[in-house]
Amino acid sequence: MTGAIRVVLVDDHALVRAGVRAEIGDRVEIVGEAEDVESAVDVIIGTTPDVVLLDVHLPGGGGPAVIHGVHAEKADVRFLALSVSDAAEDVIAVIRAGARGYVTKAISGDDLVEAIERVASGDAVFSPRLAGFVLDAFGTTPTQIDSELDQLTAREQEVLRLLARGYTYKEIARRLTISIKTVESHASNILRKLQLSSRHELTRWATQRRIV
Repeated sequence: MTGAIRVVLVDDHALVRAGVRAEIGDRVEIVGEAEDVESAVDVIIGTTPDVVLLDVHLPGGGGPAVIHGVHAEKADVRFLALSVSDAAEDVIAVIRAGARGYVTKAISGDDLVEAIERVASGDAVFSPRLAGFVLDAFGTTPTQIDSELDQLTAREQEVLRLLARGYTYKEIARRLTISIKTVESHASNILRKLQLSSRHELTRWATQRRIV
């Protein structure tokens, strides 16, 4: 992707929007803001951003209503939920509606920018503690899981599970005491062996198989 990532902020608190703009506005291009469902749908359709930072609880129907309203017109707009809530029902509802990820407002500015970049590139992103909700809600256990995992080395399986839980390459490197380049190499091998084309597909694959 060339140029700054174009972002719309959707939150019913002006102070929150101002804080996010101040924290990341020099690293992404904020092309619009909205405070409720109706204005959010209008702004997003009018600006076609790369990523929408979306609060879960909004006047007029909530985050899922925004996603449904936008996707009825523009199905390729990507949403990243940014909420104070870490309740399972909120996470599941917004992901079921079509969001690509969910992070809480405790996230740092640097990590938020990284999450936006990953969602813009097609990845799924979750705060590590929240990934389990998604796995529980959408997981199944196909009989072929063991043979598929047998293609991967023990280390690759470790990396796969951490990727599925939403950890960044940097966090995985730190947890496993390996370099970021080694993590990237493992991730590439995992994608090749499982015949997947992106981290988003990998996360969905792991989610369907309840790999945690």
